[in-house]
Amino acid sequence: MPPASSAPARLPLRMLHDRILVELDKDASERRSASGIVIPATATLGRRLSWARVVAAGPNVRQLSVGDRVLFDPEDRAEVEVSSKDYILLRERDVHAVAEPEGRDSELGLYL
Repeated sequence: MPPASSAPARLPLRMLHDRILVELDKDASERRSASGIVIPATATLGRRLSWARVVAAGPNVRQLSVGDRVLFDPEDRAEVEVSSKDYILLRERDVHAVAEPEGRDSELGLYL
């Protein structure tokens, strides 16, 4: 696993401790129901987790790396603007899951 130490060169900051900086997925603003109806981001249907991509990670982050797609609770977030772009600052422990890369198959299959 590559070291999760600093931000990419395009960001003028260095993350500390177990903090990660994430960028919300572009499709997070609206979603579609199974029947194809568009549901805007302003519609609240209870507590819903959000997906984001890690753009920077501090030196004490162990489980995540830059580029990972993570699932987190949008209620527990701190928003920050860096270079006129909005990001979300989280602790590593605030992340609930990491998405597996596309096409990665498990040898166990779906029968457990």
